[in-house]
Amino acid sequence: MAVILLACRVVGWLGKQIGQPQVVGEMIAGVLLGPSLLGLLCPVASAKLFSPETRGILYVGAQLGVGLYMFLVGMEFRTDLFRSRVRSAASVSIAGMVVPFMLGALLAPWLVKVPGLFSAKTEVYQAALFLGAAIAITAFPMLARIIYERGLSGTSLGTLALAAGAIDDAAAWCVLAIVLASFGGGAGMALIAIGGGALYAVIMLTVGKRALGYLGQMAEREGSVSSMMMAITLMLFCLSAWFTDTIGIHAVFGGFILGIAMPRGVLTTELTRKLEPFTVIFLLPMFFTFSGLNTRLAVMLEPSVLFVAIVVLLASILGKGVACWAAARLNGEDNRTSLAIGALMNSRGLMELIIINIGLQKGVIGPKLFAVLVLMAVTTTLMASPIFEWVYGRHLRQKRAPVVDALEA
Repeated sequence: MAVILLACRVVGWLGKQIGQPQVVGEMIAGVLLGPSLLGLLCPVASAKLFSPETRGILYVGAQLGVGLYMFLVGMEFRTDLFRSRVRSAASVSIAGMVVPFMLGALLAPWLVKVPGLFSAKTEVYQAALFLGAAIAITAFPMLARIIYERGLSGTSLGTLALAAGAIDDAAAWCVLAIVLASFGGGAGMALIAIGGGALYAVIMLTVGKRALGYLGQMAEREGSVSSMMMAITLMLFCLSAWFTDTIGIHAVFGGFILGIAMPRGVLTTELTRKLEPFTVIFLLPMFFTFSGLNTRLAVMLEPSVLFVAIVVLLASILGKGVACWAAARLNGEDNRTSLAIGALMNSRGLMELIIINIGLQKGVIGPKLFAVLVLMAVTTTLMASPIFEWVYGRHLRQKRAPVVDALEA
């Protein structure tokens, strides 16, 4: 863990020097600690450091970390964002979903025939749905942080991007749930997974939300979250994750839906303040490293895999960034705002790694496609900040400069 934390901090710091968020550096650090670099240069040290026993511990920490992270994302998920811009947000999000799934449907018949990309039992329609979800996903938490850090929360761009990103990610997770359910073993298992997941979401967002309201009221009265309230919340998180995993979807869905249902106010503010540092600083690097240990970028030396990687990357940029830009333009947004929305929506980040790790764990995809999609996730995430800065950020600063000078005067 000392090595993992050191690598993530160092690479994250280097990333910040070139304008990248910390999380991007940590994603890259995870890949560097795996067979793509450390395992290639120092195979003996890598084998000692990441022994089978260590990998087992990393797996548990990674699952806990990503589950808690999705719980925190759920608490930040604002369903009210798209009300003021419902038409534009819906158009952008629909374009950001329809085009990726069309491309997934076009690429799937070819990709399922390439050895090592999908598992032998993956049907063409499952490959198409999974690939569509992988291309359609947006790095919603990173998008939100960029919007908040740039002071764009109340602007047209900020509201539209956050609303469209929220809708996109919700739809992509639903499709992934369907893929996992269909992969579980027959129509009966699929029905249990989809029906159980839908029932869980409905109960949590109605009856569960009202029951959780009492917890929120206690936090408001006390002005903080007590040890008992924290224990109750974590028990609910564990039970939610266990239930969705048991019915055949995945543990992260349980945590995410519970986060959405939590009453906003002192409770969610304090839970985030107490859980986020340990989750983000300690547990998530375990997830990045576990992902990196499954990533073998050396497979890109195979011409067929490299060609697939280029095609998937181009399809991802076209299916998300360009489609969202075009939808925003068609809804009357100016070109600069539309380009900024396309750049932000094109970033995959951690959300992509979660999806492909689930796909690999459940036997939907193979190691080669996993490596291809890791490369796509890192590349599109690296693109987001510089493109956003180029098309929108510098113009925003130029616009604000006269106002700041006038206030100082």
